[in-house]
Amino acid sequence: MENGRRHFRHTSICLLGAAAFFFIYLNWDWKWVSSLTPPLSSAAAGPQGEDPGPYHVAYPKNYKYIMDDTPTCNTKTPFLVLMVHIATGDVAARDTIRKTWGSEKLVLGRPVETLFVLGLPGGPDAERQQEELKQENLQHHDLVQSNFQDSYHNLTIKTMMMLEWLAAHCSKASYVMKIDSDVLLHVHNVVQLLLDPSTAKLNYLTGLVWWHSPVLRNPFNKFYMPRNVVAEAEYPPYPLGMAYIMSLDLPAKILAVSPRIKPIFIEDAYLGMCMQRLGIPPTDPPEKTMFIVDPEHPLSRCSLSKVIAVTTTSILQMRSYWERSRQPDAGC
Repeated sequence: MENGRRHFRHTSICLLGAAAFFFIYLNWDWKWVSSLTPPLSSAAAGPQGEDPGPYHVAYPKNYKYIMDDTPTCNTKTPFLVLMVHIATGDVAARDTIRKTWGSEKLVLGRPVETLFVLGLPGGPDAERQQEELKQENLQHHDLVQSNFQDSYHNLTIKTMMMLEWLAAHCSKASYVMKIDSDVLLHVHNVVQLLLDPSTAKLNYLTGLVWWHSPVLRNPFNKFYMPRNVVAEAEYPPYPLGMAYIMSLDLPAKILAVSPRIKPIFIEDAYLGMCMQRLGIPPTDPPEKTMFIVDPEHPLSRCSLSKVIAVTTTSILQMRSYWERSRQPDAGC
């Protein structure tokens, strides 16, 4: 009997201890986790070599454009500029986009241009990759490259350098669309939306808008953000980074307020923080099905006829969907 009581007390203590540990886990700020994050390389930290830490990025810095000889917004004034964020070594994706939706230059009577945004290659063969990029650009003149290290952690830098380039070169264009390289774009539907009389010409930002997106406090999640970096429980509303459209008055406005907000590595959330500072909320698209981040493949012809941007799983799938979307009977 006494053994039974001791076993019961031991079990109760263990359960109470586990509950207490779980409560602490949920409410602890986990500030020590940042010390476990490996430091960024000096290349990732920026031209001056400062380490911004695991949650911020090295922006603004003295970055320069080392390739941007495109005629887009120089000798041409497009209605819509498509800016594809892509890894330096992803030549196959660039060539596929050039041959599919990136080849569409005149849509519903409006000129459209496609450019690729990238930073510096890394790794032991970085010099060879850079030389290949130069040769690729000599052929296509569609690369906009800056001298920050191209990496997942530096996507906010890539976004801000894109906005800097647009503000400096494309103020006479009407709209810009940022697209990830694995996204199929239905360019006709984009232009059709932008020509709609109800679509704003200024202060316009749309895409798959995330409202009330929680700031994740789980230190084992790759999007973890401690309270000492972002104190709020939710991020301001922002369009998901897979694809979003903005009117071309916004790049300069965002750049004007960005020095007041220390940039975090989650680039679309940071864009939402800048928009909140401007007092300009994003706009939901007319239909949620226009932007699909996690589709159930294969997509039907009806879905393809309505979509603006959808994430694909391969180059072959992107090519197949693009060809199907152009068929006369691709509607519902």
